[in-house]
Amino acid sequence: MCMIYDQNTAQKTAKYLLQINAIKLNPKNPYTWASGWKSPIYCDNRISLSFPKIRSYLAETIAKQAQDLYGTDYVIAGVATGAIGMGMLVAHVLNAPFIYVRPEPKSHGRQNQIEGQFDPHKKVLVIEDLISTGKSSLNAVKALKKEGGEVLGMLGLFDYGFPLASENFEEEKIQLHTLRDYNHLIIEAEKSNYIESSEIEVLKAWRVSPSEWQPA
Repeated sequence: MCMIYDQNTAQKTAKYLLQINAIKLNPKNPYTWASGWKSPIYCDNRISLSFPKIRSYLAETIAKQAQDLYGTDYVIAGVATGAIGMGMLVAHVLNAPFIYVRPEPKSHGRQNQIEGQFDPHKKVLVIEDLISTGKSSLNAVKALKKEGGEVLGMLGLFDYGFPLASENFEEEKIQLHTLRDYNHLIIEAEKSNYIESSEIEVLKAWRVSPSEWQPA
């Protein structure tokens, strides 16, 4: 099960990202994910990197969360490509080593999947952009474990809250914490009039069965 940092942080994070259109809500003309799912929501947290105030807030908040949960003695690992930028910022705030994990090993050169100076005897804290089913996120965890890394947990910016993701994280025995989740996003979107009230129900319905949902 994913746990958010706290209510105020979740709402403030959602508000910031709605302001810069990092979160796009469009129930009438849904997006198509790589999985083929139709979705009324599209999150691009990388946009936050272009806004100094917001990226600093996110990095500093995640860094504080990391310290509260895990102390300070670990390597920060960003999941490529979405979490490389934020992972580096968090590592900078913590003055911690940074590496990143590719979806799969390169087909040329040294054929690395883990980039950076990786010491398998060090503990690793994974930073992720967003979590949908958790498959790509946990793929990075498995790569780190395969090379001898001890993964403490994963911190992310956003979680859709799908039951499948919870099952996958529980199976891999990885604790997940995020700054915000889907429910807080919907609350803030409605509160700030980012989306019409009639469309809120569409977003809620999609969340119940995303793989089968189709626009009206």
